[in-house]
Amino acid sequence: MSQQRQILVTSALPYANGAIHLGHMVEHIQTDVWVRFQKMRGHECYYVCADDTHGTPIMLAAEKQGVTPEALIERVQAEHLADFTGFHIGYDNYYSTNSPENREYARSIYNTLKANGKIVSRTIEQLFDPEKQMFLPDRFVKGECPKCSAKDQYGDNCEVCGATYSPTELKNPYSAVSGATPVLKTSEHFFFRLGDCADYLKGWTAGSSVRGDGETQPHLQAESLNKMNEWIEGGLNDWDISRDAPYFGFEIPDAPGKYFYVWLDAPVGYMASFKNLADRIGLNFDDWFKPDSKAELYHFIGKDILYFHALFWPAMLHFAGFRAPTGVFAHGFLTVDGQKMSKSRGTFITAKSYLDCGLNPEWMRYYIAAKLNARIEDIDLSLDDFVARVNSDLVGKFVNIASRSAGFIAKRFGGQLAEAVADGEILARLQNEAAAIAAAYEAREYAKALRDVMGLADLVNAYVDANKPWELAKQQGQDARLQEVCTVLINAFRLLTIYLKPVLPKLAEGVEAFLNVAPLTWRDADSLLLGHTIAPYQHLMQRIDPALIEKLIEANKQSMEPQAAPAAAGNFEPLADTITIDDFAKLDLRIGKVLDCQFIEGSDKLLNFTVDLGFETRTIFSGIRKAYPEPEKLIGRKVVVVANLAPRKMRFGTSSGMIVCASGADDGSGLFLLDADQGAAPGMRIG
Repeated sequence: MSQQRQILVTSALPYANGAIHLGHMVEHIQTDVWVRFQKMRGHECYYVCADDTHGTPIMLAAEKQGVTPEALIERVQAEHLADFTGFHIGYDNYYSTNSPENREYARSIYNTLKANGKIVSRTIEQLFDPEKQMFLPDRFVKGECPKCSAKDQYGDNCEVCGATYSPTELKNPYSAVSGATPVLKTSEHFFFRLGDCADYLKGWTAGSSVRGDGETQPHLQAESLNKMNEWIEGGLNDWDISRDAPYFGFEIPDAPGKYFYVWLDAPVGYMASFKNLADRIGLNFDDWFKPDSKAELYHFIGKDILYFHALFWPAMLHFAGFRAPTGVFAHGFLTVDGQKMSKSRGTFITAKSYLDCGLNPEWMRYYIAAKLNARIEDIDLSLDDFVARVNSDLVGKFVNIASRSAGFIAKRFGGQLAEAVADGEILARLQNEAAAIAAAYEAREYAKALRDVMGLADLVNAYVDANKPWELAKQQGQDARLQEVCTVLINAFRLLTIYLKPVLPKLAEGVEAFLNVAPLTWRDADSLLLGHTIAPYQHLMQRIDPALIEKLIEANKQSMEPQAAPAAAGNFEPLADTITIDDFAKLDLRIGKVLDCQFIEGSDKLLNFTVDLGFETRTIFSGIRKAYPEPEKLIGRKVVVVANLAPRKMRFGTSSGMIVCASGADDGSGLFLLDADQGAAPGMRIG
C-alpha cells in the first residue's frame, strides 16, 4: 500500500428543522462508504458532521412549539443522530453549529475577511413585519405575482408563470409569519465581496491538489467545473452575509442587532466539529487547516448546494488564511419511481419509519451504493427493484456461499479449515481483483465496485455448483476433498466480505465473529485462512419479506399518496379581466424547440431552457422544476414562448422570454407545457 494519508471528510449539515429522509441517506451513505474504505486501507481518516441550527425557520419553529431554539435543536439533533446511527453512519464526531467553537471560527473568519477588505456594508430596503417586528426573508413574504397575478406566491418566484422578482414587487403582499401587511424599511447589511475573489476562484475551481499518496485530485467534478465557470463568467455578485434581529444565530462582532446569515456559519461548522474532535482526541487542528497543510479535505454534498461549497466556501477559507478543500464531491437527488424525494410530490420516506418497520439498514446501504457513481446523477429508488436486487445479490449470491459450506466444516471437521487447497485458481482470481475494486471505491464508482464483486460471487457460486459439497458429503473417501472445497468457499466468502465491508459494516462484524478473526482490513485480501478454526455459522442476513415493504408504505402513506388532482371540474381559477383584441395583439407568441434543459444550481423551482425560436436561440428560465423533475426528457420538445417579454436579469443570469404552461395545483406540480401540432416549426407566430 502507498504511504498513509491524512484525510478529513464531511457531509453537508442537515437542517435542524425536519426529519431525516432517505434522500439525506444517499449522501451520508456515500460518504460513510468512502470513509470506511479509507480506514480499511490504513489511512488516518476522520468523518465529521453536525446539525445546521441557525436561521429564521428554526426561530419560528421553536416559537410555534413553545420551546427555546436551543431546546428544539437539542431534541432534533438527538433524533437525527439516532437515524444516522441506525443506518450505521460512522461519524467520528456529530456536532452542532450552535457551538462555542463555531462562534469563535465564524467571528475570526469574518474579522480577517473584513481586515482584508472583503467585507463591505450598505443600506438596503426590505419588507418588514410590523406585528412580529422582524425583517422578512423572501420565503416568508407571500402575495400576488406581479406578472400573472397568481395568488399566494412566494417573494422570489412565481410557481405558476415562472417569473422571478424581488419581494417588494409582489402585489398585495403579506407576511407568511403573521399575515400582516409588510412595510418597507431600510437596514444596514454586510456583504462578502465575492466578485473580488473571481481570479482566485477561476484558478481554484479548475485546479487540483496532490493527495498524500502522490495522486492528483481535481477540486471539482467536470460537471461542477462547467457550472462554476458559467457563474464566474456571468459575474459574481456581493453576497449578503447578515440578517437583522430577531434572528437565531451568532451576533456579528461590533454590530449589535446584526447576525451572521446561516450560510456563513454553517460551513464553518465543519471546522468547529473537527476542532471539537481534535481537542477531544489530541489532534493538532492547525495541521489540518493551515494553508500549506498536507492533509486532504473533502466535502460530500448535494448538487443543490454546490454554489456555496465551490465558490463562497473556498473563497472564505482562502482569504481568511485557511486551506481550501482538496475536493468537493457533488451527487444528485434520490428519486422514488422517477420523482424527487419530496413531501409535496408524495414521495417522502423517513429514515425513522424505515428502521421502525424492521427493515435492515444494510439492505438500503447496499441498494443505494449499487446505484452511485462519481457523476452528478439522480438515482432512483424502486421498491420492487430494491427487494429483487437485495434478495438476489446479498442473499442469493453472497450469503449463500457461507450457508452452503460452513455446516460441513463445523460438523465433519470440528470447525477447522484445510491446511492447503489445490483449487487455488479461483481464490487467486478473487485476490487479483482487490486493486481494481479499491480503485473503484477511491473514485466513488461504487456501482462498478459492487458489480465487480457480484461478478466474483457468480464465479464462486459456479464453483459451488461444479463441486457440489453436499454430494461429496455423501460419498465414501471424499472427506479431504470436501474439507478442501469448503475451505475454498469459506476463503472466497472472506475475500468478498472484505470487498463489501465498506458498504455492509454490520454484516462484516458478523462474518468476523463467524471466521474468528480480527476486524478485516483491505490488506487481508493478500492472505488466506488455512488450518484455521472457525465458529459455528449463524445466519447473517434474511431475505426482504414483501410484507415489510407494505408496512413501510403504510407508515408513510400520508406522504406517499398521490396529491389531489389539480383544477377538478367546478374548481377552476376565475377568469381574468376582459381584454380587447388590441391587448392580445401585444403578445408575440412563438413556437420554440427545446435544444437543452437543465436544473439551475441554487434554485429548487427553476429550469434553464435553451430554446430555438427559428430566428435566434434564447435562454429562458421557467419555474416548472417540480412538474418536470427530469429536464433532459424535454429536449426536442416544441413549446409556446412569449417572445416579446422584456428580458429579466436574475441572480442566475438573464431570462429572455416566458414558456407558456397550463397551471393547476398550488404546489407548482400541476403545471403542464403546451404542445404544438406536427408541422409547427420554430419561429412560427401563434395568434
